[in-house]
Amino acid sequence: MPLTRRLTLGDAVSIGLGSMIGAGVFSVWAPAIGVAGSGILIALAIAALVAYCNATASAQLAAVHPVAGGTYAYARAEIGPWWGFIAGWCFVIGKIASCAAMAMTFAAYAAPAGWEVPVAVAAVAALAAVNCFGVTRTALLTRILVACSLLGLAIVVATGLLAAPDASPATLPDATAYGVLQGAGLLFFAFAGYARIATMGEEVMRPERTIPRAIVLALAGTVVVYVLVALTVMMTLGAAAATSSAPLADVITAAGWPALAPAVRVAAAAASLGALLALLTGIGRTTLAMAREDDVPRFLAHVDERWHVPRRAEVAIAIIVIGVVLVADLRNAIGFSSFGVLLYYLIANAAAFRQEGTARRYPRALQVLGALGCLVLVNTLPVVASLVGTGVVLLGVGYRMVRLRLARG
Repeated sequence: MPLTRRLTLGDAVSIGLGSMIGAGVFSVWAPAIGVAGSGILIALAIAALVAYCNATASAQLAAVHPVAGGTYAYARAEIGPWWGFIAGWCFVIGKIASCAAMAMTFAAYAAPAGWEVPVAVAAVAALAAVNCFGVTRTALLTRILVACSLLGLAIVVATGLLAAPDASPATLPDATAYGVLQGAGLLFFAFAGYARIATMGEEVMRPERTIPRAIVLALAGTVVVYVLVALTVMMTLGAAAATSSAPLADVITAAGWPALAPAVRVAAAAASLGALLALLTGIGRTTLAMAREDDVPRFLAHVDERWHVPRRAEVAIAIIVIGVVLVADLRNAIGFSSFGVLLYYLIANAAAFRQEGTARRYPRALQVLGALGCLVLVNTLPVVASLVGTGVVLLGVGYRMVRLRLARG
């Protein structure tokens, strides 16, 4: 049973913004400034450039293959089933870790001390329930959460920039090439949300036009927000941001408006929920597409007849995310997620590179640059995250090899 096309351009842009303007913008500055130092804006530019290249590859592919599944479906069509499987598997495992990270971040801002884990679990369960009752409800809730996030960021930027002329920020350390690349890798994690729009290609109205426009608009809006926030943090906190657990709240305090700090906490919690909601939605659609091809159990391919959503896939993903929340910590979840995300986009660029004729909307140079960017950034990740990620990818490859052999036997 096919999904129903209900999402407008505004809905798709909101979902993309909700994915990118999430918990990352409230937490990424400390580790990014810690490694990039005075090169933080260069790191942001690199991350944005790689994100743009990957966004155009996704947009070009989505215009020709407007179906659920994102790069899983695109790579299957353009370069073969095995590449599609690897892309889909990397997306699912990476974004499951992202979901756990978003739930943990929400709980860190919103939960009383000692209640972080139960609150994170409750957030995953509640948003999975929202997804089970229709994609238009998902888009509406995402718009509300994005508005809350942007309001909080507007407070941070306004107070920070007003106080900047009188501030005495700590001097940023000198940048190194490797440090800047590490910072770009961290910042890219915060950007990586535009693919959520492409994975919903079967539910967007006029997808051949809507998806490319929504991806570019959402990414452009996110870049503007990130640049403003980066400048505010640099001019008010400087190097002190590297040791802050809540740098944007510290900006408010440094600006002389501590009474507004709770508003930033509310915005951070809303951003985390927005990202978590969009992530759960995208993973459910990719799982649906993979189940239709028997790359995961076909039981998960069922679409609810009343609400037109892949309810079984949504519930299964939520259960796994809750399991990760119960056993993992935030840093491990982010590192593992980055590994899967970068491999996913590497394959997206390879698939877009293969397209010919009228399907080609952007020059191949962008896909080459995007693929090289993914390879460089994935090599800045912690060794443990890369080793664990490689092991899980190989586990998925082994599963598919066994399934194909059994099917032939």
